Amino acid sequence: MKTDSVVEITCTINSKRVHRKIAPNLTLCDFLHDEIGTTGVKKGCDTGECGACTVLLDGKPVTSCLVLAPQADGHEITTIEGLGTESALHPVQESFLELDAAQCGYCIPGMIMTASAIVKMKPNVTEAEIKRYLSGNLCRCTGYQQQMQAVLLACKRMSSK
Repeated sequence: MKTDSVVEITCTINSKRVHRKIAPNLTLCDFLHDEIGTTGVKKGCDTGECGACTVLLDGKPVTSCLVLAPQADGHEITTIEGLGTESALHPVQESFLELDAAQCGYCIPGMIMTASAIVKMKPNVTEAEIKRYLSGNLCRCTGYQQQMQAVLLACKRMSSK
């Protein structure tokens, strides 16, 4: 049975207040990518396994394909587009760029979003902890070494500020 119901949500996306009428079953991933235009949010597996769609919801990493957009009502969302700027990259972005920690780049926005939460939450993170935190972000191109080193470098940069 098809219904034409809509729900209204108001949330903050990358520091901008957004108000929209949307379908109640719209995923946060589709909302951010298709409705808002934050194309850094990548739909990978659509089952929460790959991490490509990871965003920060109130500062915590979530796989946006598993969150319904109406659940974001009243919350703050940060995507890769809102993490830094071209003139002032986030330390994780700087480190990934400096250490060439991306190949095809599809997984990188989600991985950077997860890493940004890690370095904020635990600036003295160990390599073992990074492995555990990033375990939900799958990369088909690399062996994860450059990403691991980039997160460690970002931690050093954040702790020296």
